[in-house]
Amino acid sequence: MEAGLRERKKQETRRLLWETAIGLFVERGFDNVAMAEVAAAANVSKTTVFNYFGSKEDLVLGPAEAHVDEPARVVRTRAPGETPLAALHRQFRTALAEHDPATGLCDKPNVLRLQRLINETPSLAPRLFVAMARTQELLAAELATVADPLTARLAAAQIAGARTVLIMENRDRMLAGESADLVHPLAVLHADQAFSLLENGLKTL
Repeated sequence: MEAGLRERKKQETRRLLWETAIGLFVERGFDNVAMAEVAAAANVSKTTVFNYFGSKEDLVLGPAEAHVDEPARVVRTRAPGETPLAALHRQFRTALAEHDPATGLCDKPNVLRLQRLINETPSLAPRLFVAMARTQELLAAELATVADPLTARLAAAQIAGARTVLIMENRDRMLAGESADLVHPLAVLHADQAFSLLENGLKTL
């Protein structure tokens, strides 16, 4: 019981720190806020903030980076007889139906606020690039269990690129004020088109 209470309090503190930081970043700009100011606004010590988040970048990009290994994990845990592409297609469609923020198809205010902050903060770009490269690297390593290393790397690059295009298309529509429910059918159509191209090559180009 005590362990559960401690864990709940830790989650509450993490949430408080995150919400406080994002609010300050949105109000004053990411580059203009120090971790000490986040601590003061949340009424905790600076050490407490660093115990939960190692840097300002962690505060903003942590949720997105939790999905870095997702494509590789989907391939690794696919059903017997299911191809890697079929598994990735199925998972993306499921995530779209759930309006998972990782697909870009999420119009919740706190998600949109975070997306706008990321878009308006060029200093976050290098960290985003590293995360995307890591996603591709992990996927390539998983695909190398069913293909030669070069084919695995080429396939991972194409799959990661297609997913990024789909996510950005959905995200841009959300930031433009469109509804996730209304955009969902189009997002599914785009996902089907993207995975069809991946499955069949670029013969129709």
